[in-house]
Amino acid sequence: MKIVMLGAPGAGKGTQAKMIASKYQIPHISTGDIFRANIKNGTELGKKAKSYMDQGLLVPDELTVDLVIDRLANDDCKNGYILDGFPRTIPQAEALDAALAKLGEKMDYAIDVDVPDENIVSRMSGRRACTGCGATYHIVYNPSKKGDCCEVCGEKLILRDDDKPETVQKRLNVYHEQTQPLIDYYTKQGILKAVDGTQDMNDVFTAITNILGA
Repeated sequence: MKIVMLGAPGAGKGTQAKMIASKYQIPHISTGDIFRANIKNGTELGKKAKSYMDQGLLVPDELTVDLVIDRLANDDCKNGYILDGFPRTIPQAEALDAALAKLGEKMDYAIDVDVPDENIVSRMSGRRACTGCGATYHIVYNPSKKGDCCEVCGEKLILRDDDKPETVQKRLNVYHEQTQPLIDYYTKQGILKAVDGTQDMNDVFTAITNILGA
């Protein structure tokens, strides 16, 4: 079972990906993890990726696909895997499909965790982070019992810059411009399945497992 997770930043796709990986006993693969592992292990691909990252540049699609395909060759992927945060663009998706086709494989599902922008903005702008221990809260869904102080260490809670409404909206604009086209791409392939991400986390997971088959 080979799955691509789609969804805007803050839609909860990472959480769902971990739950799916656990239930179906397949690896949850994110490009960030792949980059870190290759750089840490000093692989040839890792060194190439690091040279771009050190300059603050995006790792080129071709190299990113090479890193992902290299990871998919591992034994733990033989029964499937779940890709989270990749592909992000049409060229990446096309390169991934071409590389898989050479192996006689293809993606089985693209799951889109669909949440309207306004929900994401209110969801993320309600987050509060502890300046001391890093614990996170939400003013609506998971408020601190100590008001604007952390329950764990008592330090002050803040709204991080990347959770501010204007920053979240910018990230959403980039997502719609770059990644939204993937929804059309996978729809044409007949493998896109959308779930309502505004529901409770467990209801979203149930909807996904209904698609994948329990």
